[in-house]
Amino acid sequence: MLQVVAVFHVLISLTLVGLVLMHSGRDAGMGGLGFTPASQGGTHIVERNLTRVTVVVGIVFFLNTIWLFHLLT
Repeated sequence: MLQVVAVFHVLISLTLVGLVLMHSGRDAGMGGLGFTPASQGGTHIVERNLTRVTVVVGIVFFLNTIWLFHLLT
């Protein structure tokens, strides 16, 4: 069971890193490559959905970290 949770943790962490890199910042970052179009009047729907998915994956990462800690102790 520990190995399965550890592999899942690695997959979640890679997903979270990818999602964070896709966010557009002041310099447009990787989000400016056409996936998240820039909007001047507010946040675009794709950017909002990307933020929501990032928050959900972050929460799953946090809960999985706690679960992994309990399996290790």
